[in-house]
Amino acid sequence: MKRLKIIGALLALVSFSANAQQDPQFTQYMYNTVNINPAYAGSRGSLSIFGLHRTQWAGLEGAPQTNAFSVNTPLGDSKLGLGVGFINDGLGIMDENTVSVDLSYTIDLNSRGSKFSFGIKGSGNMLNVAYSKLLTYNPNDPNFQNDISGQFTPNIGAGIYWHNEKSYLGVSVPNFLETTRYDDNIQSTMRTTMSYYLIGGHVFELNPMLKFKPAFLVKATNGAPLQADITANFLISNKFTVGGAYRWDAAWSGLIGFQATDGLFIGYSYDGETTKLANYNNGSHEIFLRFELFNKYRRMNTSRFF
Repeated sequence: MKRLKIIGALLALVSFSANAQQDPQFTQYMYNTVNINPAYAGSRGSLSIFGLHRTQWAGLEGAPQTNAFSVNTPLGDSKLGLGVGFINDGLGIMDENTVSVDLSYTIDLNSRGSKFSFGIKGSGNMLNVAYSKLLTYNPNDPNFQNDISGQFTPNIGAGIYWHNEKSYLGVSVPNFLETTRYDDNIQSTMRTTMSYYLIGGHVFELNPMLKFKPAFLVKATNGAPLQADITANFLISNKFTVGGAYRWDAAWSGLIGFQATDGLFIGYSYDGETTKLANYNNGSHEIFLRFELFNKYRRMNTSRFF
């Protein structure tokens, strides 16, 4: 147990003192696109309330834990969409809270339902690092005496998003500002760098009871390896979703979902590592709820997942 605590603390220190800090990752990205692309806000035509919890590398004490909550909606009969989001991301002794506001504008491209949106995101991040919780050989080490509390950094982002009833494609940069934080304890800095996202997906109707819904996400971050997620979901009777995913050179995933009512969808995913980290944890778990109200259309198209 002590060894795991030390590993967790080391992970936190490595993350904090690294040159680049990355956004939290989600396996079920296709259900909460507004987190990375502000142009998505209001695109489902309803008040959409989303909550998610992710436990990464279960069984490894101090491993990442992420909670995400968002609300987005179209603004009346206008072309505008509005979203508000909150993310809590914890890793060892480090804890971050991010609040964001998204605003989108949608253009109808044709009478067949194709729409193009562009959006902007404003966010604020609060960083806390509790060095006092570290297990050190020398409790009086001056390098670990001062906790970091409420270090604030603002940011802005933008995105574009095209979709119709069967397909979607989006490009976004959630954080344009490459902010630098300074740590007085260890005389180092942590830089938040830009991440570029490309997302897409399509719904294939195999028969009236079965639909195939592939999706992908590509993430490029300065100073970090390229991340590519490929997901394949099957929708059965417009109620049950089952599928799998692969994160290039990192993990495989299993996904399930259930459309409990017209407005309530529940999803779960499990990730298994394909790297040597698999020897030190029991996989990653992610569960979410999406609840939707006041749909602008008569009935929600449950074959959509975007």
